[in-house]
This record gives sequence, structure tokens and C-alpha cells, in this order.
Amino acid sequence: MQLKDVGLTFEDVKKYTEKYMIETYERFPFLAAKAEGMYLYDQDGNAYLDFYGGIAVNSAGSCNKKVVDAVIDQVQDVMHVFNYPYSIPQAVLAKLVCETIGMDKIFFQSSGTESNEAMIKLARKYGTDNFGENKYHIITAKNSFHGRTYGAMSATGQPDNACQLGFKPMLPGFSYAEFNNVDDFAAKVTDDTIAIMLEPIQGEGGVNVATQEFMDGIQQLCKDKGLLLLMDEIQTGWYRTGKAMGYMHYGIKPDIVSMAKAIGGGMPIGAICATEKVASAFTPGSHGTTYGGNPVACAAAIAELKELIDRNLGDNAAEVGAYFMEKLATLPHVKESRGRGLLVAIELDEDRAVDVKHNALDRNLLTTAIGAKIVRMVPPLIATKEDCDKAVEILKASIEAL
Repeated sequence: MQLKDVGLTFEDVKKYTEKYMIETYERFPFLAAKAEGMYLYDQDGNAYLDFYGGIAVNSAGSCNKKVVDAVIDQVQDVMHVFNYPYSIPQAVLAKLVCETIGMDKIFFQSSGTESNEAMIKLARKYGTDNFGENKYHIITAKNSFHGRTYGAMSATGQPDNACQLGFKPMLPGFSYAEFNNVDDFAAKVTDDTIAIMLEPIQGEGGVNVATQEFMDGIQQLCKDKGLLLLMDEIQTGWYRTGKAMGYMHYGIKPDIVSMAKAIGGGMPIGAICATEKVASAFTPGSHGTTYGGNPVACAAAIAELKELIDRNLGDNAAEVGAYFMEKLATLPHVKESRGRGLLVAIELDEDRAVDVKHNALDRNLLTTAIGAKIVRMVPPLIATKEDCDKAVEILKASIEAL
């Protein structure tokens, strides 16, 4: 849909948005009129180098042709159906996902936070079914982010963040331990604990990467205490870090893993995968969804995942991401560059991350700020070293302008 199609101006769109929408986002001063590959184009045709990727969604590039073609083809057959009939896109996607990451069962959802809700519910259902009604306690990490619905929000270890302020009390049954500190997690285990829930890289928490020692220790703790290991791969999944799932870097295997964002290539879809033993806790009536597994979203996901796999975009993410972090570390006022693959951040030595983000936007580079000092970038996995050089050049100018 373009402005000419609806007889509106950009100012009309701004006016309607400001008048009728409940706004919780800082709007950029342009209209997203078209997207292709690494670029987002505004109403005047200006190109923005997109190192935000729809928040780690457009991994095979914006409006990837194979994904678009899959959507158009499926829309002409079945756009939506309830989950009682069998569905070809669901079945094909279920096989592709489970076989690619070595899990037994999958349940489709509509988004990342719904997927984390399903993961929390499945862990608690498994605990109470097998060990009694008090076996529901889950330990998550401080500075984690798991979503904005009540279960996922309560699992989020940021009690002073705006995502929780004003919404308390949180749901009971969650404790928070220090990330990369096995001893602190062990100290939080009680007789009621059923699971530990982690991100392999804390995206919203500042792009904090789990250490091998920590992940090994957590898996051993789960084994020793009979706990489930839950991995939140909403942002890190599907080759963002170089491997299909972020946990694969550590040689571990979770009991349940959640995913969303990149799996749909721009269409809203999420899922959880689980071992057969744990998955059996979900029985008819215990969990459900209206839009989860929507045929169009599943068709898009099949095309997206095939693009990521067939084009070896995980290898590209690993190589280009390492190059990018090395270049970022040379920028003035950068205390540290960190991340894995193409989930990357710079930490500044002053509280100027928001200013750097705005200066980069003025120079047609899309990034985001996390807190006062961290600028995060999650570009499409088709990014080249040349794209990264452009981003580094713009970031350098954006920092020096301050």
C-alpha cells in the first residue's frame, strides 16, 4: 500500500497515527514505504541501511522474493483455517524445524512472547503432572527479557524496567539469578523448582553472551537437581549467531526451546520445540491457539528457513559478524564491542547511546539503543563486509558529531 493508492500524504499518516493510536514507541520521522534486502526506503525514496532488521526478523533480507512468492501462493489456497483439519504448510514446517534442530515435537504460536508463555506453561504442566502441584518454580537470569505478556513479563529479570513498572504484582513462581553465575542459580533452587530458563545471549539486556563454563554448569545443575532446561531463542534462533540455535555453540540440548522472529521472514509466527517426554504434558484442552500455525505464516517460514539453510547464511553471519565486531572495536569512545554472529553491540564510555542512534538515523543507518550506553545491531544475515564498513563509517561520524 502506497500513499498514492489511498490518496494520503505523509503528514496525513502522521496525523492519523498520533490521533488514533496508543503510542508506546518513539517514531522515526519517516514512512516505511518499501523494503528490499538490506534497505528500507521512505516516502521520498531515500534508502536507509537497515541494521535493525525489523528487530532480528528479516534474516534472509526484507521482502525476500522466495518468501513473498510463498505467501502469494498460499494466500490463493487457504489464508486461515482452524487447527482441526490437517495443513500441508504446518506439517512440512514441523518436519523441517524438528529435523534441523534435533527436537521431537513442535507447537506453533503467533509471536515470541506467546512462545515463551507456552514454554513456561509446558514446564509447569510437566512439573505438576509428575511431581505435584507445587512443582512450578522457574529461575531466570537478571537482565533477561522474555516478553510482555504476564507470564513472559514475570519471567523477565528486570524489575526496575519500564516493561514491568506499573504492572505489578508479577505472577508468582519466578526467581532471578545473576547471568553467567552458576553458584547464584544453584542458590536459588528450592524444592518447588522445575526449570531454569535462559537466553544464550541477552539481547534486550545488553547483548551479554553466556560463557561456556556457565552453560556447562547450568546443564549439570539441571541434571543433578532433576530440572528442565528452557532456552529462549526468540532473538538468537535461526542462524543469528552462526548456528541454527544459539545453544548449539555450547554443545548442550534443552528440554524446551522457544523461537519466533526470524522463523517467519516477516510473517508473525513463533513456536516451541520439546522432547517427546516433556511435550506429552500438553494434552487436548490444556493449551491452544487460534492463529498459531496459520498456513500463510507457515508457508513463509518454510521459504525463509530454506533460504537461510540453502544459502549458508549462518556461516555468513559468523564470518561477517566477527569482522563487524573487530571494526566496531576501533571506533572512538567505544569501550567494548561484543556479541556473536550478527547480534552485535557496542558499549560506549559515556551515556550517549540514544544520541548516537539519532545521529546514525540522520545519516540513514537504522540501529537501536539499549539503556544509556549500548547501541545494538541485528541486521539481515545477508549483510556483507561492505555493508558493515558503511555502518562503521556512519557510526564513527555519529559518535564524533557528539
